[in-house]
Amino acid sequence: MTHTSSVAFRRAQHLVSYWVGGDLLIHNYATGTCVAVEPELPALLDYFHTWRTGDEIRKRFGASIRSLTPLLDATLIERSDRPAPPCGTALSKWQDWNPAAGFFHMATRGSTYMDPVAGGRALRRKARVDPMPSPVKRFPGAKRIALPRLRADQSLSRILLERRTWRRFSRAPLPLTSLGQLLGLTNGVQQWATLRGQGDLPLKTSPSGGARHPLEMYVCARRVEGLRPGIYHYASDRHRLELVAGHARPVRIQRYFPTQFWYEDAAAVVFFTAVVSRYLWKYTTARAYRALLIEAGHQCQTFCLAATDLGLAPFCTMALHDAHIEEDLGIDGVSEAVLYAAGVGVRPEDTTSPSRPAGYPPLKVRPNPWMLDSASAAPKNVRRR
Repeated sequence: MTHTSSVAFRRAQHLVSYWVGGDLLIHNYATGTCVAVEPELPALLDYFHTWRTGDEIRKRFGASIRSLTPLLDATLIERSDRPAPPCGTALSKWQDWNPAAGFFHMATRGSTYMDPVAGGRALRRKARVDPMPSPVKRFPGAKRIALPRLRADQSLSRILLERRTWRRFSRAPLPLTSLGQLLGLTNGVQQWATLRGQGDLPLKTSPSGGARHPLEMYVCARRVEGLRPGIYHYASDRHRLELVAGHARPVRIQRYFPTQFWYEDAAAVVFFTAVVSRYLWKYTTARAYRALLIEAGHQCQTFCLAATDLGLAPFCTMALHDAHIEEDLGIDGVSEAVLYAAGVGVRPEDTTSPSRPAGYPPLKVRPNPWMLDSASAAPKNVRRR
């Protein structure tokens, strides 16, 4: 047991403070603790910018170290004889990005998701007193130049116009060849570029700042031909799967996507994670964190378009249970963190409203007469190859 005279104390390393109404809050984003404090407390915490012994504390404040108990419980002060919080060491490697990126990353984990039926009712009530903002922007009085209408009879145009978020799937298994095509086109290393003094950099189908390509892909195989249910890592340079964890039966989809029950029949789920050190090595400002998020969007859209081209039923979602996903992937959520998720299944027969779950009325849609060239073929939501 460590003798108290040899214990030192210092301010926690990942604190931010801000006012909410009349309350001053201090938030430890490594532990998730947020407490209201008196305005004088930051001055006290400033004294603990370095390790302070019990003797120094008694000499400075005339009080025993027991008086620090509330600050220790609130994780505003840490002890030298106690381990750092689980995420604290990893967050310290974000030093050049903190507190902006670290605070945002940690504070937006573990959101609570509303039941979709209750959420729909709440939005309808809100719209009665606070109408939804306009989905388009206008510049009244500006000169207007009409553009030629879109043609839907070109291959890429058809794929873009056909892409939908599917919420209905066949129970048929996903062919392994289709999964390989999706992974390779989305995240596979297509070429290597050698940069003098740095080494080999991967080139993929999506752009990446400095060709750092921080994203990794993991597959939760649920019904894929030739694959036992489980979690697999996609080795982007060798174009192969690496088994991370096998499952006796497919994982329930709401473990990963709370309230998103309509994805239960998806054949495979894909998680996009970021290995943050690849960006930290080159980019030393917090703005680089934005690029991590944008790159996940690049790759997820590629995944959805490739799946659409294969005649499959793709979806993407941000309604993630970060902790469960990262636990199953074996990552810590900081040095490598899940950012986005997508999934895919085989299209069901005779589906006219792919974006609506079974049991829901079809989504009412109408074409925008200003956009498509009537001479070109209009895209169909359901297409099989």
